[in-house]
Amino acid sequence: MSRERKLRYAMVGGGHGAFIGAVHRKAMALDGQFELVAGALSSSPERARESGAALGLADDRNHGSWQDLLDDELRRSPEERIDLVSIVTPNHVHHPVALAFVQAGFHVVCDKPLVHTGEQADELAAAVRRAGTVFGVTYNYTGYPMVREARHLVRSGALGTLRKIAVEYNQGWLAAAVEQGGANKQADWRLDPLRSGKAGTMADIGSHAENLAATVTGLHPQALCADLTTFGAGRRLDDDAQLLLRYAEGARGIIVASQVAAGLENDLRLQVSGTLGTLIWRQEDPNQLIHAPVDGPRRILTRGSPWLSESARRAGRIPSGHPEAFIEAFANVYLGVAADIRARAEGRVADPLDADYPTVEDGVRGVRFIERTLASAESDRKWTRLDPR
Repeated sequence: MSRERKLRYAMVGGGHGAFIGAVHRKAMALDGQFELVAGALSSSPERARESGAALGLADDRNHGSWQDLLDDELRRSPEERIDLVSIVTPNHVHHPVALAFVQAGFHVVCDKPLVHTGEQADELAAAVRRAGTVFGVTYNYTGYPMVREARHLVRSGALGTLRKIAVEYNQGWLAAAVEQGGANKQADWRLDPLRSGKAGTMADIGSHAENLAATVTGLHPQALCADLTTFGAGRRLDDDAQLLLRYAEGARGIIVASQVAAGLENDLRLQVSGTLGTLIWRQEDPNQLIHAPVDGPRRILTRGSPWLSESARRAGRIPSGHPEAFIEAFANVYLGVAADIRARAEGRVADPLDADYPTVEDGVRGVRFIERTLASAESDRKWTRLDPR
């Protein structure tokens, strides 16, 4: 694969009116690594083709269904075929599309949560291992430079032995009954168990909280105690979650996730405390990381500073003092995917600092975590064990 050419990609989902598809496309365009050449952008063939035409897709690569997209790509020569597919559909479509493209030998990036069930997750991970393809999952908060700096500080021992891991993710967009009448497309499918899965807020933003904690600390909970609540009248899925976590290493954790926190926007917070200090990061102030050591003054680390770790510096694009945020974090995940695809095409192992992205195994763990959270919330027992895999 020529390093000069862009990676050709197709998108499934993300057509007109879809929030996250536009975010993915902007992120993929940011560093000049990718080129959108094909798509099946809606479950409605008519809307799919209208959306593709609006984005400038050629008629012969603008498809009414993902099955037609896959069939067409397989008919094309390797010199013309896509390198990867980006899946930005409602959750229930993730598994069939991802599995089919992996089995056909294509690289895949899929939005989270990965799939609906642990069985589907295991099947997909096994298919990725057999195919030897790249598979990224867009836990986009892992792409923030200061999250990567937090990971570096924890892994380098700056906090000592970890004691407390707390993540809060509070939104207020479901505080009112926005789903009524079908005007809010996001609420319509995210609160539908057939499309979203058995979990609501826990799958939508609680999965981000779990992944953020695991990415920064490297720890995975051994047991959890969950309380899921549905405050919205008539809703079939949870819109509020609170979890207690126990780690095998002795640390304790808390996850709070709510989409009915009236007045709040996208308030994701991480706090990690150890024997030597504490780290604090907020997504709404993403370019700063607070480090409070036990034996010195609190310091504020800023994105773009020359004394940050290599992983944090590589994740930035502009000098310090200029804010970078949400789309750039997505772009960093995609940069990691691109680096891995190019390395494999050249028969080499990518530099881990370049190929830094959440993989299918992160997605599998997230699905298992959601399942055990649901089991805990439905159980009368205080603690529910997690699968050690």
